[in-house]
Amino acid sequence: MPASAHSGIGSAASFAAGVAHPLGGLDHIAAMVAVGVWAAVKGNRALWAWPLTFVAVMLIGGVLGLVQIALPFVEPGILASVVVLGLMVGLAVNPPLWVGAAIIGLFGLLHGHAHGAEVAHTVNGLEYVAGFALATATLHAVGIGLALTLQRLAPGPVNRLVGATCMAVGLGLCTGVL
Repeated sequence: MPASAHSGIGSAASFAAGVAHPLGGLDHIAAMVAVGVWAAVKGNRALWAWPLTFVAVMLIGGVLGLVQIALPFVEPGILASVVVLGLMVGLAVNPPLWVGAAIIGLFGLLHGHAHGAEVAHTVNGLEYVAGFALATATLHAVGIGLALTLQRLAPGPVNRLVGATCMAVGLGLCTGVL
């Protein structure tokens, strides 16, 4: 049985908890940094459009989770996001802008739903949602900064290394090793 991507650690009732949650999950860190790296490698409009797509659709997923609208395959999809995004970065896949946005949007929906579903239904989850949106955007920015900095040194090998690391994290989570 694959490891659950979201363990429900701590309270999901404050801005600080919303910020802390993505930063405490290896799945989220790897996927968000990979989105940023992939966007930077693609360049041009993807540099802002892909991270923005992820955060926007993640917020929609968060609302769906908050109001208890079920989505299928959320946890397996989150685990798959880490592996697939790692593959995209590692293989330097260069799809049209809209294809990358669709892939990223799907994964954003799943990540957001998991976060929204964790909010206690007796509290106002908007602070928590704002916190996880900010943390996610920050992780995207870290990925973009990493890629832009390292592209000057050795773009091909660095991208493959980041992609392989992300895939290894995803596979480790899927198999329960991590």
